[in-house]
Amino acid sequence: MSAPLSGGPVIPDFGEPSSCVANDSTFCADWFTGHWSNLFWPALVEHLELTLIAVAIGFVLAVAAAVLAHFQGWLAAPVSGVASFLYTVPPLALFQLLVPVTGFSVLTVEIALVSYTLYLLFTTILTGLREVPEDAVRAARGMGLTRRQILFKVELRLAVPSLIAGLRVATVMTIGVVAIAAYVVDQGLGSLILKALQSPFNTQFIGAGALAVALALAADAVLVLAGRLLTPWARTRRA
Repeated sequence: MSAPLSGGPVIPDFGEPSSCVANDSTFCADWFTGHWSNLFWPALVEHLELTLIAVAIGFVLAVAAAVLAHFQGWLAAPVSGVASFLYTVPPLALFQLLVPVTGFSVLTVEIALVSYTLYLLFTTILTGLREVPEDAVRAARGMGLTRRQILFKVELRLAVPSLIAGLRVATVMTIGVVAIAAYVVDQGLGSLILKALQSPFNTQFIGAGALAVALALAADAVLVLAGRLLTPWARTRRA
């Protein structure tokens, strides 16, 4: 228990450190599990939330832009040009450009993250729409489907493999960039990594880094599974 000193601060008693911690070993599993609920788990949730928000907003914007470019071909070049420019700006530089406008906030982080997802998602979705076989479109038109019905019932469904491919790359990339966002907001696994760099104790650095890698692998696996579930015709063709 903490013992109050007369007229002084309360000194917390953390107990005796394990031999692993005392010897500053490369990775202390007992320290990692002991700080899972109050340190690593909250940071992992924050990391996932920042990623999901960015990918979701980027996906909606990219689908809308790709559909418009598919209908109006002249829009493809300017939209792709703007998205490509944003994609080439280094994350830290983009954060620095945004901070004077939106401050050190989650909004700054999300604007930057969404900007990076747009190019990958836009190009893959537009490519998927353009690669839909013309025979399928003509057959749908011959069945009396309207242009909107053809888009939702034929073209977007057949473009799912390209869409999933874009989502996989954009999601994994966003998970990585979120780690850099710790320079702007004190959230996510990047925050733990940044703080760990200032200490000789390696467990926090290795644990947070490993969780970021595991999150990227898990997200990619989930999207691969989703892609297989959404394209049963592809599974049948492979069989």
